Amino acid sequence: MTRRLSVLIADDERLARRRLRRLLGSIDGVDVVGEAANGDEAIAAIRELEPRVVLLDVQMPGPDGFGVIERLPKKPLVIFVTAFAEFALRAFDVQAVDYLLKPVSREKLARAIDRARAVLEPRAPAAFPSLLAVRSQGRVDLVDVGAIDWLEAADNYVVVHAGARTFIARDTLTRIESTLDSRLFARIHRGTIVRIDRVAALEVANRGDYVAVLKDGTRLGLSRRFRPRLNQVLEG
Repeated sequence: MTRRLSVLIADDERLARRRLRRLLGSIDGVDVVGEAANGDEAIAAIRELEPRVVLLDVQMPGPDGFGVIERLPKKPLVIFVTAFAEFALRAFDVQAVDYLLKPVSREKLARAIDRARAVLEPRAPAAFPSLLAVRSQGRVDLVDVGAIDWLEAADNYVVVHAGARTFIARDTLTRIESTLDSRLFARIHRGTIVRIDRVAALEVANRGDYVAVLKDGTRLGLSRRFRPRLNQVLEG
């Protein structure tokens, strides 16, 4: 039986709190135990009510969202809900479960709640962020992980291919790989990670090497070292 999840909403906009409460009311197994309109109220309410999850705005009167977290000795799981994309990297640095941009859809909020539940319930699968924060040249782009087709290393950068768009991240492929669900993504080469369900076929190339053909026609070299792993996930 799924344990019910107590949730607190902290946002200085009354309409935003009302909308989040309404969306949470449509998600099974969630109990909204309270609301807060500023940082001080959020700290007091979290200490008193001890919610398992907090939907937390970043910019609020008094302590901001990060200030709220810093002042709590016993920290709940946090899902940031904000209009500002530029705080995403900092949010994941403090182990936020997810980072949602307003206006939030019911689908994205439900996925974030599922991730929080996965963290709290040992038998649930590991939780992974729904957004990948890509930082380059003073800009932060939030890329929907579900839209990513493949990633490639390029010197000191990683190129993220998501449909018709590409993003250049000043990061390492290994670090980004650690944030991705290994059930959905697989490394097929020292410098390449692919979304498994984007692979349409494996073709034999010269000298017994393989090429992974994606559904959009992209052809990616498949290293012999990583071929067993890809075969395993494709067959299983």
